[in-house]
Amino acid sequence: MSTPKTYEVLARAFAQEQVETCFALLGDANMNWGTTLAGLGTRMIYVRHEHCAVAAAMAYARKSGRTGVATVTCGPGLTQLMTALPAAVRANLPLVVFAGEAPLKSGWYNQGIDQAPFIRATGASYHSLHHIPRMPEAIRDAFLEARMTRKPVVLGIPFDLQDRDWPGEVTLPVPSADLVPDVGPMPPHPDDIARAAKHVGESKKIVVMAGMGAVLADAGEACRKLAAKCDGLLATTLPARGLFYDDDYCLGVAGGFATEAGRKLLAEADLIIAVGTILAHHNADGGKLFGKAHVLQIDVEPVAVSQGRVAAHSHVRADARLGVEALTDAIEARPGQWRAEETARLIRETPPDSEPFPIEDGIVDPRAVVDALEAHLPVEWEMVNSSGHCSYFFAQMPSRPQHRFLTIREFGAIGNGISFAMGVAAARPNDTIVLFDGDGSLMMHIQEIETIARHGLNILICILNDGAYGSEIHKLRAEGMSDEGAVFGRPDFASIAKGFGIGGQTVTDLTILPALIEDFRERGGAAIWDFPISDQVVSPVIRRAHPPASHA
Repeated sequence: MSTPKTYEVLARAFAQEQVETCFALLGDANMNWGTTLAGLGTRMIYVRHEHCAVAAAMAYARKSGRTGVATVTCGPGLTQLMTALPAAVRANLPLVVFAGEAPLKSGWYNQGIDQAPFIRATGASYHSLHHIPRMPEAIRDAFLEARMTRKPVVLGIPFDLQDRDWPGEVTLPVPSADLVPDVGPMPPHPDDIARAAKHVGESKKIVVMAGMGAVLADAGEACRKLAAKCDGLLATTLPARGLFYDDDYCLGVAGGFATEAGRKLLAEADLIIAVGTILAHHNADGGKLFGKAHVLQIDVEPVAVSQGRVAAHSHVRADARLGVEALTDAIEARPGQWRAEETARLIRETPPDSEPFPIEDGIVDPRAVVDALEAHLPVEWEMVNSSGHCSYFFAQMPSRPQHRFLTIREFGAIGNGISFAMGVAAARPNDTIVLFDGDGSLMMHIQEIETIARHGLNILICILNDGAYGSEIHKLRAEGMSDEGAVFGRPDFASIAKGFGIGGQTVTDLTILPALIEDFRERGGAAIWDFPISDQVVSPVIRRAHPPASHA
């Protein structure tokens, strides 16, 4: 047998980690490795921009529960990752990125750069692998690190080393899955539960608010029972939205995206039981959402200060489900007073945002678009919400369960939606994916429509098209300034879609949606539905943060 190249052994080391899907853009420093990995049975999604490889891997990790894998070339390939990686770090998404490095043998290389400072500045880990015999073990360790820390790990391997013959016999280490500590969830301390029960007993209006830690710990049902026993209401963070979608006493999202009814009721709360959440700034709308309440946090990593503000006042260190179950057992049941039909009716019948706006002829209100999509899209389809001004509207779809709705917004960047949709499509290949995005966001990586078409991904893209960067125009107008720099006109996305070989439709009459949806269900494939919307409808998030300036 011929001696294998080092890149072949490194590909085998990745394959041993049960890498089913890899998002890739090939160049000198990763193409031999990537091609070999594909030959070993890994499904390769070949994207058109490096950022999109990592962003897609993020959504894949969230939806599949596996470590996301991406690969880019060295130098300019790696520097394209600087927007995706901070979001992955803050969203606690495990990734391994094979990035390559410039060749060591060259005194000068055009694409050479010191890669480690770039990656570490994002909060991700970076490891240069320069000792060939230990590279397979270092790859295994990278997967173990990603699993244990739930953070991205980037590997830099000079491509001249990758091209060397493998020295000696090929012996791969045991895979990382065999080394992950086999331990049970963390139970709470009885003293912590006793103090928490005292807070519950002294409170009158309680909201149990669940985050992604509650989702991962399968604590949803426990949270429902706690709320019912203490006459409390339910709410979620934005990433966990939909966890209590079918509960009459769920307020929906607690945060900047809270509904009118949610804001009213959260303002009345005197105790927030925050389960499995980092208590981010937006989760409390900067302290304006439930400012009167004592915040009790149940989490394996409790915090006092989060993102610049005092976020919690008392704590239970525990697994979300075990902590909630113990607290439920420790409290006395109380009769339903807040959990009354009046409250359920307020939640059920109050629109998320009732502010009136004039709507021009030939275009639609974004809230009406979302209401129509909520009413008619099949419940089994996967929903992906992007970022930007439009994301507030698309978050108002209360009938959608959490496991069918993905939101990753931790770095606040637009332009990620199409990549997230591709990641979800790869994780759920038998499902229909619906991406909700804005025109400005889609235009940032519109080239990935070609990727969707080439790989046959089943993605329906619904665009709220206001012909501008929505958040920016509303902020500029509120300041009494010109919005010229943020207005671009409405692209004809239906024609663009057809040019890439997928379906396209401009929708100004919402009554045709049921027929369009049925047609798409029968045909499958991919399409863009372009909804021209009024640029006069300002989300409540912007209205609160940027009220119109008064000018003398």
